[in-house]
Amino acid sequence: MQESIRKAEVLIEALPYIQQFRGEIIVIKFGGSAMENKDNVESVLSDITFMECVGMLPVVVHGGGKAISRSMKEHGIEARFIQGLRVTCEKTISVVQKVMNEEINPGIVAMLQKMGARAEGLHGEDIFSVIRKRAINPETGEEFDLGYVGEPLGVDTGPIRLMLEKGVIPVITPLGVGPDGKIHNVNADTAGGVVAKALKARKLAYLSDVPGLLSNRKDPDSLLTTLNVVNVEDLINKGVIDGGMLPKVQSGVEALRAGVKKVHMIDGRMPHSLLLEIFTDKGVGTEIIRDE
Repeated sequence: MQESIRKAEVLIEALPYIQQFRGEIIVIKFGGSAMENKDNVESVLSDITFMECVGMLPVVVHGGGKAISRSMKEHGIEARFIQGLRVTCEKTISVVQKVMNEEINPGIVAMLQKMGARAEGLHGEDIFSVIRKRAINPETGEEFDLGYVGEPLGVDTGPIRLMLEKGVIPVITPLGVGPDGKIHNVNADTAGGVVAKALKARKLAYLSDVPGLLSNRKDPDSLLTTLNVVNVEDLINKGVIDGGMLPKVQSGVEALRAGVKKVHMIDGRMPHSLLLEIFTDKGVGTEIIRDE
């Protein structure tokens, strides 16, 4: 009986959040090593299925870094990263496109459907227009060509909204088309932020393989539970936000400034971390907010 009462109490705690977010768009970026473990993937996708079932409108943008790196190694291509972004030559982009569109995306869609959710894949090259992105080499200070890496200029939200209107969860690959008509790789964190911004989403959640934003990366107890956008630049200058966390935070800040209400950084390896962050009073990750 006590266990049944505890379950009822959990549902009662979640009720105001369910009511508050019913009919709202929630963009979820799923990536990192959290995608490497089958149990983790099932946990995340069951959370997304639950969100859809209680009337929320989840939109999934996924990465695929480790799967892409494995496939590149099989093709004899060395993986290189600068400022958290993958250097993408012509051979690499063909591998990226194949892994994203033919392996990871259909796999996520199939698992959501198996759980009872309605989901469809959406190739990023059908909705993202991009320009060639360049970066600064931190060692030399010189501009560095990342290859077929795109910076989104815009996103055609029509196909996404059409799916949402039909009660379908869009599952989006982070690819885009450049002005030369060629496919470009888009950082999945950046893609998630652009989608949330364009859709005026209520929330943007980044699921990865870290507990959230840590003031000391070696100390998991140094989690910053709340971060205001006014403090982001200082943390970047101090090196607290760098590497793969940098595009997450920068994209999240842009989304907040465009009208998204809150951004979450969550550990996708923790069972049901997405539900715990959104539907409980305390949460489990880092929330980034902007003062109104």
